[in-house]
Amino acid sequence: MAFGDFTVYEQGVGLLQRSLERGRLGHAYLFTGHDLAELEALARTLAKVLNCDRRREEEAGVVAGQPPVDCCDACLSCRKIAGGSHSDVHWVRPESKLRVVTVDQMRGLMHEMNLKSTEAEYKVGVVVAADRLNAQAANAFLKTLEEPPAKSVLILLTTDPQRLLETILSRCLRLNFGGDGVRRLEPAQREWLGKFAAAADQKSLIGRYRLLGVVAGRLAEVKAEVEAVLKERSPLTKYAEHDIEAPTLDHWEKELDAAVEAEYRLRRADLLALVQMWLRDVWLGTLTAGTELLHFPELRESAAVVKRISARQAMENLQVIDRAQRLLTTNAQEPLVLEVSLLKLSL
Repeated sequence: MAFGDFTVYEQGVGLLQRSLERGRLGHAYLFTGHDLAELEALARTLAKVLNCDRRREEEAGVVAGQPPVDCCDACLSCRKIAGGSHSDVHWVRPESKLRVVTVDQMRGLMHEMNLKSTEAEYKVGVVVAADRLNAQAANAFLKTLEEPPAKSVLILLTTDPQRLLETILSRCLRLNFGGDGVRRLEPAQREWLGKFAAAADQKSLIGRYRLLGVVAGRLAEVKAEVEAVLKERSPLTKYAEHDIEAPTLDHWEKELDAAVEAEYRLRRADLLALVQMWLRDVWLGTLTAGTELLHFPELRESAAVVKRISARQAMENLQVIDRAQRLLTTNAQEPLVLEVSLLKLSL
């Protein structure tokens, strides 16, 4: 992908392109947004732009009125970066048992960034899910983040910037790729939310467990989708026919497991955020008859719930889901957290 493909993020991409045109590229960026996969694609594209063979060849001929700086997405450098095989573009992802980015990983990245580049103009380091940096790793990274080597760019990606240390935030140029702040839902998301709202209308204990089944079923589908997509992208699949040494295979397997878990947790958080948005509609419904502030005014089930519960109960529902979200960022057992939380909801 090239910058021109990210039409939804014109403002953030435009800022990067103007910085490139003026020769004022920052040394450390924090990309924030709703979708970690999109943030990874943006970081990958910036790495392509910085090291695009064709762009560098044509750079001396840039004149006013030409299209914004972008990569060709076709040269050898661009193809290597897209395939994850470029020797000067380094990625770090959560891969420990606790799904955190460890100090050893960050020391490895800092070592690579300080080596002389082998085939590119810029060395690029990308930290995926930077909010998963543990305290030791974050503190070890501060010096490099503040004064990285010449001709190097560090890119931190997160969907949860409030969990980053202030010392990390203050050393990065922050670009938000979250759109206009309103989550655009796909038809499948709206369809699932309709099923959830319909199941919530069943007030018995059995009905509440049916609601749990709706959530658990969707999460199982999400897990399967994440595993399929990331396995396809993994070197384990790309180089399946090659004779790879055991330590490398073991590293790739651990990296895949960590990537699946990290992406699944993000998708799970998105699903619960969708439930929270609906519960917000219910809460607003207990306070006012208007629909201009609602996310889902078309869901008729919301009105039925509004008639059954008080504003206080509606607010407690929001607090229940918020607590569930926070518990799920720890090592709490997912089935237990979901069961207790859904049973506590007043619907």
